[in-house]
Order: sequence, then C-alpha cells, then structure tokens
Amino acid sequence: MRNLILSAAMVTASLFALTAQAEPIEAGKQYVELSNPVPVSQPGKIEVVELFWYGCGHCYKFEESINPWIAKLPEDVNFKHIPAMFGGMWNIHGQMFITLEAMGVEGKVRKAIFDAIHIQGKKLASPEEMADFLAGEGVDKAAFLSTYNSFAVKGQVEKAKKLAQAYQITGVPTLVVNGKYRFDIGSSGGPQEALQVADHLIAKERAAQ
Repeated sequence: MRNLILSAAMVTASLFALTAQAEPIEAGKQYVELSNPVPVSQPGKIEVVELFWYGCGHCYKFEESINPWIAKLPEDVNFKHIPAMFGGMWNIHGQMFITLEAMGVEGKVRKAIFDAIHIQGKKLASPEEMADFLAGEGVDKAAFLSTYNSFAVKGQVEKAKKLAQAYQITGVPTLVVNGKYRFDIGSSGGPQEALQVADHLIAKERAAQ
C-alpha cells in the first residue's frame, strides 16, 4: 500500500511538472513587450542584453546558469552585458565594467571581481582600490586608472544610463531581447526558466526576419 501511495504521488508530481513546463510563454506573463523598442548595437543580429551589477547577489548566482548558455549561442545572436546605473556604488562599479570592456579584459577578470565582492567582502569602492585589486589579476594599474578617467569611458557611462532608462528596468539581473522584450528571473520563474524565455524570444525574432 505504501509503495502504491508513493508511486501515485510521484506520478502526480511528474504530471504537475509537465504541466508547469508546458505553460505557454506569453507577453504579459513571463516577459513584457516594450512600447518603444530600443535600437540594437549590431543590426542584422538578434541582440540579448543582460543588465547587471557586480554587487548584486542574484547577478552573481545567475552567472552559473547564464555563462554556459552564452557559450552555446549561435552566430546570429549578439550577447552584451550592460551595467545598471542606479547611483552610488552601482555607478562606480558600472564605470569599472566599462573601463575593463574598453581595455578588452573584462571577461578575463569578471569572475574574480564577483568573487572579491561576494566571497572576500571587498567593496571596490574607489578607482584606486579597483586598480590595486585588478593589478593582482594581471591588469595594468596605470592603464586602468587612465582609462577609468577617460572621456571615452565617461561617454559610455552616460550611454549605459540612457539604455537602462529606455529599457525601463527597476532591478537586476534583467534580460532584454532585441530591444523589444524585457524579463527577469522573477517574472520567468527562475534562472533556467529565464533562459528558456530568452530562447523562445530569440526563435521568435529569428522567424520574423
């Protein structure tokens, strides 16, 4: 009898899981369709943007799921990280990201930065503190400070602020597909579900081309 009850419970659980997975992905449920689409950076490619903050614990955790997904993206998809700028440390860390992007080394030190903040308890609250830390990761200190304070980087900071406003984000991590569709882990149902929504919207945009 006990085995029959357990078997019935397992079947019920399996059916519930299948029903949950079969729920259609729709605008207004798992994602929002922007009323004013934002132009993509590479016309002709399907763009996926993740807005994030190095200091965000959810962003740090999401790295485990999104990085393998990014590595498998097809050639017609262009993935971008954009720092969310909500003032204070968000802006300081955002400028660090843009600086490292300009130097071509952000991908090499991204994990180290997340680990430093979330495991080692470092604040990385000033350009000097960032430069000292990054020097230990092989980034030239003088070059970092010079780039951080450059006119070009400050221009990119302003551009990132305007993009976040155009996407109408209120938190991170947030994903935007092709400048049209915005969603996050909460609206999607979890990290893996968010990537399923992204796959769905990429396929939708591909079919529309």
